[in-house]
Amino acid sequence: MARSVTPLLKSYLKSNLINQGCQHRGFSYSSCLRTGHLKFSEQVKAAIAARQPVVALETTIVTHGMPAPQNIRTALEVEDIVRQSGAVPATIGIIKGQVYIGLERDQIEYLADPGTTAVKTSRHDLAYVLSQGLNGGTTVSGTMVLAHMAGIPVFVTGGIGGVHRGAESTMDISADLTELGRTPVTVVSAGIKSILDIGRTLEYLETQGVCVATYGATNDFPAFFSRSSGFKAPYHVTSPYQVACMIEKNHELGLQSGSLIAVPIPLEFDTLGQEIETVIQSVVREAQDKGISGKEVTPYILKRVNDLTQGKSLQANIHLIKNNAAVGSAIAVELNKLKQMKGGNSSNVKETSATKGDHQKYHNISTGGKTVYPTLRNTAITAEKNVDRSSKQKKVTVVGCSIVDFTVKVTQPHFKSNGASYAGHIHQSFGGVGRNLADGLSRLGTDTLFLSAVGDDSHRAAFEQHCKHMNLSGIARLPGHRTATYCAVLRDTGHLLFGVQDTNIASQITPQYISSFERQLANSDIVCMDGNITMETIKTLCDICRVNGVPVLFEPTDLLKATKPLQSSAHTAVTLTTPNFNELRAMAEFITGKQYTSIESADDCSCSEVIEESLRLLSPVSDLIPVTMVTLGRHGVLLCSRGDFTIGKGSCVQREGAATVRHYPALPVSDSAPIVSVSGAGDCMVSAFLTNHLEGFDLDTCMTSGLQAAHLSLMSNEAVPATMSRDVLRVESRVNLTLYSLLLK
Repeated sequence: MARSVTPLLKSYLKSNLINQGCQHRGFSYSSCLRTGHLKFSEQVKAAIAARQPVVALETTIVTHGMPAPQNIRTALEVEDIVRQSGAVPATIGIIKGQVYIGLERDQIEYLADPGTTAVKTSRHDLAYVLSQGLNGGTTVSGTMVLAHMAGIPVFVTGGIGGVHRGAESTMDISADLTELGRTPVTVVSAGIKSILDIGRTLEYLETQGVCVATYGATNDFPAFFSRSSGFKAPYHVTSPYQVACMIEKNHELGLQSGSLIAVPIPLEFDTLGQEIETVIQSVVREAQDKGISGKEVTPYILKRVNDLTQGKSLQANIHLIKNNAAVGSAIAVELNKLKQMKGGNSSNVKETSATKGDHQKYHNISTGGKTVYPTLRNTAITAEKNVDRSSKQKKVTVVGCSIVDFTVKVTQPHFKSNGASYAGHIHQSFGGVGRNLADGLSRLGTDTLFLSAVGDDSHRAAFEQHCKHMNLSGIARLPGHRTATYCAVLRDTGHLLFGVQDTNIASQITPQYISSFERQLANSDIVCMDGNITMETIKTLCDICRVNGVPVLFEPTDLLKATKPLQSSAHTAVTLTTPNFNELRAMAEFITGKQYTSIESADDCSCSEVIEESLRLLSPVSDLIPVTMVTLGRHGVLLCSRGDFTIGKGSCVQREGAATVRHYPALPVSDSAPIVSVSGAGDCMVSAFLTNHLEGFDLDTCMTSGLQAAHLSLMSNEAVPATMSRDVLRVESRVNLTLYSLLLK
């Protein structure tokens, strides 16, 4: 049975709530805890003390919302979903005048028993129910109050109450709405039941200062059984991380109001939902004719609708609640991580058995006619994903920038930045790290989808003509925007001096746009992203890949963009990163907060000096990303990996223990075939490496092919030469390598 709160937990709760700026007007947490009004289960008590994510759950669904035995079964299954998603469930209820934060199974069974009398308990019922020693099933309002007292910021339910039809004369408005306006708890629900006046409810929530957002790609506000009510939410969010950021800002500002995240019913139940809605409207009229009002309306309508639909509405209700639990738990986990990062502990956060499943599937999907919900050991997948793909062509999705490149090569060996004009060559080509990767993969025969954006300007037609061999179905054509451009200024040796870029259009590769390709991303063997896209888009992309077991390759693009995945939990989805020496240094310095090297350019130092310094830089980076491929210019490539080198959908990559670092020297450049441009050499190398690796070739063969592709690019004005093909890169002999085995600390 649950026990009263310990002095240690009491002290933590009090200080934590005050520090978060969440202490509620009219409540004294210290007095509430001191008088024993809240009793915490051992599991919830331990989770709060350890600062683990906790999700609040109501008990009205047990006492009034569902018939037995579905009520107890659903309550326990929802708790399991929360646990499997990496959070701790705290089902809140009242038994004989005592509030329990985290009910034990026998307590849930007691409240679920048809023989148990329980009061439907909202805020205004709490004092009476407790003083009279009664049982209570907490409503949305009641659960919010008690969750806030307990310091739990996320609460999952089915649907919330609202403004009743005809409220202009009856003043029948649910207490859920005013509670949302004065209690800083985020409520995750399936929207508002269509028996209510949804338009007026949204207006009332706005008046109360409640932030309302739909969870999904659009602002369509759901109506419980239906994915769209015909009304729009003010905002929409596409990932748990976005919601967590919103909650954290709400707490930081001390707004003292809640948030409503409306999650549409899973798509597979939308047709059934439309049928149920028709029945609901007829039952609403029936209730009015019988004079049923107040608290009795919702239970009466739900029971009648369930009878008339022969149980279909109950099943849909159960599925949407479970779906909400998966979404809400993912939000709670992200919020917990965000708070730990804000507390300065982000570098010490380790993936544990309690948090491994934090990004399982947020929207359940159907497999074989059966709805599958997320578990730690079994991510929800479609039947197609269960097919053995070993004999199928590998699929790669690339997300990044499409850029028109202008290369300026100064042919004079000596020049100054003094305003003078110097002789040289100016060449236009097509680049962008994302585009280069997609181009190289496509030329080598890999099934590649490229997600990017171009403007509706003079560059678009030339881009489409040049890239016609690629799959461009994922390209957004945006009127009023400029296609990204980049100007590289090179020495006479072909090495980069500096670059100037206009890549603002990359911000139009939004999380919403990426989410619209979720199915294609989920079916990829690997997803590659470049550093030009926004941090929000990187986070959304990594969330999708994580829940579907798809590895992510991050190409830093630039030392100023190299740390983007490291600034959130996105790095936990990144399996492989491909920085150059300077980008590796930027990543290491971001992780450790200290400067590592005085080497400005790898090309200006000896090979041994560069390798020695790179090994130091790899130590902190490899703690977060298991495979790092470092390009060192004329000194070749370092490949650092932990455990067996296997990258592919569903593969298990080690993130701890011994690491092996391999050094592959660059292919020699002859005087008869000098370097023309270094732009694109690294991208070609990665393309060839990935193509061979996904086809099952050994590591040395993959790297030798990659170095040949890089060499081919160095000899060409084009970032990705049109001559690059499987036949040209056929490996007949392997480059020599030096092997370093060490335990990186």
